[in-house]
Amino acid sequence: MNLKILWMYHDLMDLYGDRGNIQVLKTRCLKRGIDCQVDTCSLNQKVDCSEYDLLFIGGGADKEQSLLVDDLLKRKENIQKAMDEHTFILLICGGYQLFGQYYLDGDGHKINGLGFFDYYTESASRDIRCIGNIAIEVEAEGQVFKAVGFENHGGQTKQVSSPFGRVLSGQGNSFGCGSEGFYNGQVLGTYMHGPLLPKNPQIADLIIRKALMKRYDHVELFPLDDELEIKALNTMLDRILK
Repeated sequence: MNLKILWMYHDLMDLYGDRGNIQVLKTRCLKRGIDCQVDTCSLNQKVDCSEYDLLFIGGGADKEQSLLVDDLLKRKENIQKAMDEHTFILLICGGYQLFGQYYLDGDGHKINGLGFFDYYTESASRDIRCIGNIAIEVEAEGQVFKAVGFENHGGQTKQVSSPFGRVLSGQGNSFGCGSEGFYNGQVLGTYMHGPLLPKNPQIADLIIRKALMKRYDHVELFPLDDELEIKALNTMLDRILK
């Protein structure tokens, strides 16, 4: 098997160690004998997103989002083609926001999103943020499990039709909303940095499995020795939920 990953705007959207997500995906593939190709794409670079099994956009501040949004909007048709051809998409924080209708920053500047989904993001003030450790319960693809991460976002994302998880501790999409992220079976958007995947192997394997299903009819991942990952997860859960 072969997994092709496109890491978009790797030089702009890499906040809070998001490059660790790529490292985890690659390592978990290689341990299973799955060839993993990781390509990058930034401003004004030509690439066909539909050729990839997985697209990844990490987190970035308002400045970085403003720098790349025109380039991203030019790729809308190609990204839609990738989704039509069952490419899986992982979006962290700023990347998550940009797939919605728009992002209104703390200074009142509006950044138009790709508009693929109904949710939108507005920031009431630069002085008010959802920040700190977060724990959620995920119910996806026939599994129920807990996940942890770190959130730091002023934007409040609302009108999310299908959240990724239920907040156990922290804020999530917006203050007190009780839900975190977005997941529709093909696109996973989340505010969880940390990076997300090292302490959440079940999410990592969910992403790998769904991405491989673009090219392969039958995908079964054999279990890995996740003793250290689970220990890290449980340590954080104990700390957050105590």
